[in-house]
Amino acid sequence: MVERRPTLRELTERALDLAGVQGASYADIRIVRRESQGITVKNGVVEALSSSENQGFGVRVIVDGAWGFASSAYLEPAEVDRVTALAVQIAKASALVKTQDVNLGPPVVHVATYRTPAEIDPFEVSLEKKIELLLAADEAMRRTKGVKVAKGNMAFIREHKIFASSEGSFIEQEIIESGAGLEATAVGEDDVQKRSYPNSFGRHQGTAGYEFIVAMDLAGNAGRIGEEAVALLTAPQCPGGTMTIILGPTQLALQVHESCGHPIELDRVFGTEASYAGTSFLTTEKLGNFRYGSEIVNITADATVPGGLGTFGYDDEGVPAQRTPIVREGIFVGYLTSRETATMLGQQSNGAMRADGWKENTGKPQNGSLKILSLNPGKSWKRERD
Repeated sequence: MVERRPTLRELTERALDLAGVQGASYADIRIVRRESQGITVKNGVVEALSSSENQGFGVRVIVDGAWGFASSAYLEPAEVDRVTALAVQIAKASALVKTQDVNLGPPVVHVATYRTPAEIDPFEVSLEKKIELLLAADEAMRRTKGVKVAKGNMAFIREHKIFASSEGSFIEQEIIESGAGLEATAVGEDDVQKRSYPNSFGRHQGTAGYEFIVAMDLAGNAGRIGEEAVALLTAPQCPGGTMTIILGPTQLALQVHESCGHPIELDRVFGTEASYAGTSFLTTEKLGNFRYGSEIVNITADATVPGGLGTFGYDDEGVPAQRTPIVREGIFVGYLTSRETATMLGQQSNGAMRADGWKENTGKPQNGSLKILSLNPGKSWKRERD
């Protein structure tokens, strides 16, 4: 007789029940399955082709007012028991050195499903069709004399996530990402220049299906990219000095991400996170008082924008995606928060807690590509001429 395998929901219930029996005042479990595919072509040749798939789960608990977390790639009942017990043990050890109890605020309970709206499943599109498109764009770039290197790439991700908590949440999500980009390198007698499309760096990626790639019209734009790369070889240098400039969309996105994104991560403010971008100068007394820009500057963090790379249904604590004001009329008014950090300001989470796969504890609010940070358009503008 073949033993029936437990469903994923039954495994989540098993972990939550065991955590409660072993003393957890709160527990959650995330089960994540991730598929990815990448293609790179260079000068008419397929340079790289990758495909991967991984699955695992992570259990997070609060015991005696402290966090514990453990994870595993083996999704079996006995392993769920072991990992849950390990998370409880870690929490008990952490409680011995805690400075204060973890406070998540009021319960957050949602039973829901979310799937990225995708017209064409990118994993159902053949490799041959994807490679054919990249090679056509590659050839179009190299038609321009002076282009020595032409590169194109595509990347696709599908992540299936289940989140369940002892508070009663059970959320199932499928997030699909599609992206592509081109780059032409032109070489002159004493200069090398690059031009890329559609972004000035890397590829353009969004939560969408293969229709996202079709809309880029890679082959249709490739010739122009090659021509512009060559034109840069003889273009005059940009003037130096202090002056008013207009930032293009991709540079603006990077500027907002670095100057306004990382500083608003509330865990950086509290000094519990410093990786990559350090801590933050936006200390809590600046909330509602600090001038970030002129009165026409308005910035929002929005995880509901259709097709955005930071668009999702619920974060990894089960909090719904939402739009949060960050700068209003030039004044700093909001952070990216988790349930825990939000309570320290007497607020509720704005759904910014994202983990990188099943191995990682949901330990920090994320910005940028993981939640869309945007400079909002103004009500009016004028162009002045000398």
